[in-house]
Amino acid sequence: MKESKISKITRIMVILLICITCLIPFVVLLILSLNSPGRILSEGNVLIPDFEWSNYVQAWVKSRIGTAMMNSAIITAGTLLVTIICGGLAGYAIARHNTKYNRFVFGLLIGCMMIPGIINTVPLYTLMRKMHAVNTLWGMIGVCSALAMPSAVFIYTSFIRALPKELDEAAALDGCDSFKIFWRVIFPVIKPATASFIILNGFGIWNNYAQAVFFLQSRSKQNIPQALSVFFQQFAGAKWHLMAATAVIAIIPVIVIFLVFQKQFIKGLSDGAMKG
Repeated sequence: MKESKISKITRIMVILLICITCLIPFVVLLILSLNSPGRILSEGNVLIPDFEWSNYVQAWVKSRIGTAMMNSAIITAGTLLVTIICGGLAGYAIARHNTKYNRFVFGLLIGCMMIPGIINTVPLYTLMRKMHAVNTLWGMIGVCSALAMPSAVFIYTSFIRALPKELDEAAALDGCDSFKIFWRVIFPVIKPATASFIILNGFGIWNNYAQAVFFLQSRSKQNIPQALSVFFQQFAGAKWHLMAATAVIAIIPVIVIFLVFQKQFIKGLSDGAMKG
């Protein structure tokens, strides 16, 4: 049945209202970041800031957010690389070889997804100390990879199971072994699976705080959530303009990445929903 004009206008108005509601916190944050230090938000026109661009310079220097952003980038990129390679290979083996052992491993990994990562912190911290991995970025990459691996295996297994086995057979006839079949034939086809995994886990790794607060105790190794937490505690609400400027700087990389790869993200989500 054709949608009436009134219902169409109502739907558009509801969507606009939801969008405006979601944007309000970011607008307030941006206004606060551009206000002068002594200004009260209720003074003058609350929608027009003082445009104190020097707030961002001070925030960058005092919060050391640049170092934290580099640490977060290294941890996120390293974790995604490890989990995509290992999770993809494991997912391919489980999807194509339906043995009892593989089914048991897959069920075990699914069970691990139900366990909150914070529960394993104490024994994991003991293990990290014995490995001399505390306060190291490679140690944090290992922790995040272990937590994200069940999700990676689950996503890749679900996608690969939906692919016809004739792809593998055709590649085998051309002389490819299992490793080459995965990387040259299967992996390029399951790009939506990789996009889905990055969407579901990438931002969580970037914003990881629960594990980072235990394993990255040195100031030079802190990621973005830790740097923001320390910076906010330092001023305790006394310098809202610097805290807001720091928060704006911290969210810029995420916004840029989303804008650049939004088509891939949306395609990954839609394909992931159909495969699920």
